[in-house]
Order: sequence, then C-alpha cells, then structure tokens
Amino acid sequence: MDFLTFVLVIVIAYLLWRIGDQIPDVLFRLGEIQRDIADIRKTMTDTAKSSESTAEP
Repeated sequence: MDFLTFVLVIVIAYLLWRIGDQIPDVLFRLGEIQRDIADIRKTMTDTAKSSESTAEP
C-alpha cells in the first residue's frame, strides 16, 4: 500500500508541475482575448455613435 501511495503522490506532483508549467501561456492567451474583446467593443461603440450622429437631423 505504501508503494501505491508513493506512486500516486508522484503522479499528482507531475500533474501539478505540468499545470504550473502551462499557467504563463494560459495567462498570456487570456490577456490577448481580453484585448481583442476590448477592440471589438470599441469598434462597435464607435460605429453606433457614428450611425447615431448621421441619423439625427
């Protein structure tokens, strides 16, 4: 039973190491997604404002 516990701890440590290794890449990609969403929102607001200003007499 001690051997299985040891193997389980090693597997968990490996998985945590792999997840920790990927965190900077995931954070970078989330930042890129947030930047893209902000650009889309800005474009939509600018388009809405310009269409409102041309529609009003």
